[in-house]
Parts: sequence; C-alpha cells; structure tokens
Amino acid sequence: MDKKTNIWGKWLYWFIFAVSVIIVYKTLDNFSDITNWIKGVFEIMMPFIIGILLSYLFYIPCKKVEKIYQKAKPKIFQKKARILSIFTIYILAAVIIILAFQFIIPALTRSITDLATNIGTYYQNTINSLNNIPEDSVLRQIDIQAISEALNKINIAEYINLSTVFEYAKGVIGVATSIFDFFVSIIVSIYILIERTQIICFFRKLIRAIFKEKTCKTIGKYFNNTNQIFFKFLSSQILDAIIVGILTAIAMSLLGVKYAVLLGFFIGLSNLIPYFGAIVGVGISIIITIFTGGFGQAIWMAIIVIILQQIDANIINPKIVGNSLEISPLLVIFAVAIGGAYFGILGMFLAVPVFTILKLMIQDYIDYKSNIKETT
Repeated sequence: MDKKTNIWGKWLYWFIFAVSVIIVYKTLDNFSDITNWIKGVFEIMMPFIIGILLSYLFYIPCKKVEKIYQKAKPKIFQKKARILSIFTIYILAAVIIILAFQFIIPALTRSITDLATNIGTYYQNTINSLNNIPEDSVLRQIDIQAISEALNKINIAEYINLSTVFEYAKGVIGVATSIFDFFVSIIVSIYILIERTQIICFFRKLIRAIFKEKTCKTIGKYFNNTNQIFFKFLSSQILDAIIVGILTAIAMSLLGVKYAVLLGFFIGLSNLIPYFGAIVGVGISIIITIFTGGFGQAIWMAIIVIILQQIDANIINPKIVGNSLEISPLLVIFAVAIGGAYFGILGMFLAVPVFTILKLMIQDYIDYKSNIKETT
C-alpha cells in the first residue's frame, strides 16, 4: 500500500511539474498578449482604482471631521457623523478645485498658449545669442558653432506649437477627465468611506473562514502594513509636490523667470514620481528658461531649484514621509522604471509603495527561513 502511495505521489509530483513548465512556457511565449490583457483590465478598472485612491486621500480628513461631529451637541450630527464628515470634506475639495480653475488653471493655460505661440521666437533668439558670444568669452571654449548647427537641425516647430501642445495635453488627461470615469470614481470613493467598517469586517470574516488563525494574523499584519505604506506615500507625495511647486514658483518669480507659475507647477507635478520626475521636471524647466530668459537666468534658476530640491530631499520630504518607506535608491529607480514601462504614469507613481511591500514580504520570508535553520 505504501509503495503504491509513493508511486502515485511521484506521478502527481511530475505531473504538477510538467504542468508548471507548460504554464511558464506559455506565459513567456504570450507575454505581450498577457501584458496587453492586464493593461486592458487596468483601463477598465481605472475609475475604481482612482476611487480607491481618493478614499485613501480623504480617509484621515474624514476621520478627523467625523470625530468633531460626534462631539457636537445636536444628536442628529452624532448619528450622521460619518456621512456629514464625508460631505464636508468633498465640499471643501470641490471649493479648492473651483478656486484652482478660477485662478490657477487660467494662468497656466495663458502661459502654455503664450509659450507655444512664441517658442519659435525664443528659439531663434537663443541661436542668435550663441552666435554673438564674444571671442574672449569663456563660453567660446565650447564648440558654439557645433551646438548652433545641432540646434538648427532641430525643427522646433514640428514638436512644440500650439496645436501639438494641446494634442499632447488631451492625450495625457483624456481618460482622467472623462465625465463618466470622474463620477464613477467619486461615487466609489464615497461608498468606500461610508462603508469602510463593513468592508473591513467582511474581509476579516472571509479570511478567518478560509485560513487558519496563524495565517489570518499574517494576512492582517500585511494588510495593516500595506494600508499604512500606501496612505503615507500617497498623502505625503501629493503634499510634498504642492509644497515644492509653490516654493519653486515663488523663487522663479523673484528671479524674474518667465512662466514661473507654469514651471513651478510642472516641477511640483513631476516631483510626484521619485528620482526620475525631479530630474525631468528641472531639466525641461532649464531648457525653457534658456529660450525665454537666456543662459544667465537659466543658470541662476538651476542653482536655486537644485538648492530647493536638496532642501526638499533632506528636510521637507523626510519630515512628511518619515521612515515608512525604508527602501534603497537603486530599488526605487528599478521600481519606477518597471512601473512606467508596463503601467505608464500611474505605474511610476505607485511602483515605490508596491515594491516596498514586496521587499517587506521577502525580508520576512528570509528572516523566517533563517530562524528555522538556526533552531535546527
């Protein structure tokens, strides 16, 4: 009987192994189709993903306002504290968005339109400035003629003009600004915030029904860690981007940089993506400042912005984020590259917390295996 059991066990083992090899082969053979399918699922689920992100962002403010309503004297406020807190936070968010569209968005739109309209003039002025540098200037040690010829080969009007700028803008924000997706995201976020207690209780009961107590504790631990990491990362990155954008816009305005508000907004927005975002944002801003204000202003702008970025990296960001994301810069760069390659801007933004969680799980697994070997 034992021999038959062992034979069946071996056959089952090799069968599972063969099926696993076939699955891996088919996965690699159809990898592009699988990634396209995953991207399609993400596009369909995008309103729900955005809704979940909104509920994450609004959770702490809603929780604090809910406590205020719970202490209010009218009992109706205490009974409806959660709904009233969500309503209050969303009204405040709507007011902020309306004010942004009233004051900030028109200024940004005017700057973009003016930049796209006059980019040809700025470009030609830059070429003339390069050609008119005095012979005894230090800059003459650089091959100005070669740089000038290289710039002349670039058809700037082909890449940057009023129509193409608006086309690029439509391509970037087309899905995010669709009316249907917007309302679905809002409704999803509201329902999550209202029923968050029931949702958590349901998943706890489901996990307890499926897994053993030890596994339930492990899942609960990772759920809490994931929740803390994602919430801390999302809220802190957005707050940090706003602070950086405002400080950069003010500094550029004091330097007399043209399109200071637009460039500050762009640098703040690009700051949402770790490492790559700041480099790309500052680099493009320097190039635009060279065209609009010359090399001298661009150098001063670069110095000020780099100083602000260092202050942000060493003082502001650590104060906001804390030590919740203990992850090496190399892993951050790898995570952002992978996330951007497969899931675009959103993938670049969410790659860091996802890889932080994976790193935590791998580290726990290594510690677990190490403890077993030490005890044996």
